[in-house]
Amino acid sequence: MTIFKAWKHNGKELEGSKDATERIPHPLVSLIPFVVLAVTLTFIVRCFGADSLAGASQVALLFSASLAATIAMVFYRTPFSKLENAISANIKTIGSAIIILLLIGAIAGSWMISGIVPTMIYYGLQVISPAIFLFAVCLICALVAIMTGSSWSTIATIGVALIGIGMALGYSTGWTAGAIISGAYFGDKISPLSDTTVLASSTNEVPLFEHIRYMLITTVPSMSIACIVFLIASLTHDNNSIATSEEFSTALQSSFNISLWLLLVPALTLVLIIRRAPALLILFISALAAGIAALIAQPETVAGIGGAEGPACSADYFKGILITFYGDTSVNTGSEVLDSLVQTHGMNGMLSTIFLIVCAASFGGVMAGSGMIASITNALTRKISGRTATVGATVSTGIFSNMITGDQFLSIILSSSLFKKLYKDKGFEARLLSRSVEDSATITSVLIPWNSCGMTQSTVLKVPTLDYLPYCIFNLLSPVVSVIVAATGYRIFKLRTNTEKNNSNI
Repeated sequence: MTIFKAWKHNGKELEGSKDATERIPHPLVSLIPFVVLAVTLTFIVRCFGADSLAGASQVALLFSASLAATIAMVFYRTPFSKLENAISANIKTIGSAIIILLLIGAIAGSWMISGIVPTMIYYGLQVISPAIFLFAVCLICALVAIMTGSSWSTIATIGVALIGIGMALGYSTGWTAGAIISGAYFGDKISPLSDTTVLASSTNEVPLFEHIRYMLITTVPSMSIACIVFLIASLTHDNNSIATSEEFSTALQSSFNISLWLLLVPALTLVLIIRRAPALLILFISALAAGIAALIAQPETVAGIGGAEGPACSADYFKGILITFYGDTSVNTGSEVLDSLVQTHGMNGMLSTIFLIVCAASFGGVMAGSGMIASITNALTRKISGRTATVGATVSTGIFSNMITGDQFLSIILSSSLFKKLYKDKGFEARLLSRSVEDSATITSVLIPWNSCGMTQSTVLKVPTLDYLPYCIFNLLSPVVSVIVAATGYRIFKLRTNTEKNNSNI
C-alpha cells in the first residue's frame, strides 16, 4: 500500500472520501517537506556559513513550502485556496512583529549613535567583576526581563551593551550571548507582563499566576543549573583582560560623549514597559528619545553621518538622524573590535530577518493548511499512554512546531490546540499542558536559526545562532527538565471524572 493514500483521522478511513478537505497525508508523507528542509538547510549552512540567513535559507523554506503544496494538491486534492488562506492567516499573525522588528532596528541604531549603549558599556566595565561576569550577565538579564516582560527588549538594549562588555573582558561572544539569552528567556517566561506567558495561560484556560507558579517547578531547577554553569565558566576564565578593558574605555571616551544623563532614555523605556504601554508605542518613543539624545550629546557624529564635511547645517543633522534610524552607521573608535561593535544597520539590518519570518510563516501555513502538521501530531498521540509520554510528546511537538512554523506564538497556539483534548481525556490538569508548552515552544524558539526569535537575536547581538546555541544552558535544559519532572510525577495530579466524583458522594 502506497503511503500517498489518505490516513485515518478521527477514527475514519478517509481514502476515497468525496470531501477533499477531510483527506490528510500519511505521517511519513507529512515528514517529507520537513526532511527536505532539514537536509537543504544543512548543506546551506555548510556552504554559506554565517551568511546562510542572508537569502539561501529563505529559498529553502519557500522550496519546501512549494513541495508540501504540490504533494497536498496532487495526491490529496487539497484546494490551493485552502493553502493560500492558511499562508495568509500565518502571515497576518506576524504583522505586528514585523513593525516591532523595524522599530528594534531603529533603536539599535539610535541607542548606539546617541551614546546610550557606549555609556552602559563604559560604566559596566567599571562595575561588573570579570570573575563572575557570565553569572552576573544571566542574573541582570533575568531581572530586567521579569520587570519588562520582554526577552526581545532586554536583549536589544542591555544585551547589546553586555556583549560589548564581554568582548572587552575577553569572553567569547557565544558564551556571553548564551548567558544573555538564558537570563532574558527565564525572566520573560515567569513575568506576568510577558506576552508569551499570557498567551500560553489564556490559550489553555489557566489563570495567569497559577500558570506562573506551576512553571517554577521546572523553571527554577533549569535556571539554577544554568547559573552554576555560568559561575564556573566565569571563575575558570582567564581574566587577563585589564588592558583590553582599559583600551575599550579609552576608545569609548574619545569617540562618544559619555554621560549618565543618557541613561534617562533606558529609564523612560523601563517605566513605559512597567506601566504596560503598547509595545509599538514603547519602541517608537524609545527610538525617538534616543534620536533627540543623539542630537544633544553627539552632534558632530550625527552631522558626520549626514555627510557634513565642514560646518554642519540643519539638513546634515536631519539626514544623519534619519540614517541612524534606518541605515548603516559606523564610528571610528581606533579599536577594530570596538568599531565592529558600534557599527549599526538600523531598520535595513532587520530586512533579512523579516524576509526569513515571512518565508517561515509561508512554510508553516502550507504545512498546517495541508493537514500535514495534524497528521504528524495524530501519529504521535495515538501511541501515548502515561504522563511522561504525554509531556514528552508535547515538548517534542513544541520544538518541532518552532522548526516548521518559524514563530513561537504560532508554536504555542498550535501545540496547545493539538494536545488540549488529549490532556482532558487522560485527566491531566490544563496547567500541565500550559507549562509543557512554555518549556518547549517558548524557550527553544531562540535556538532555531530560521525561527523569528533565533534570527532576531542573532541579528541584534551580531552572534550567529549556532555560535550561541551550545551556551544557552537554560534554554537547552528546560525541555529536558520538563520531561524529567513528569517522569517523577512531582505535583502532577489527575483530575477526577464526573463518575468518580459521583461515586465518592455515595
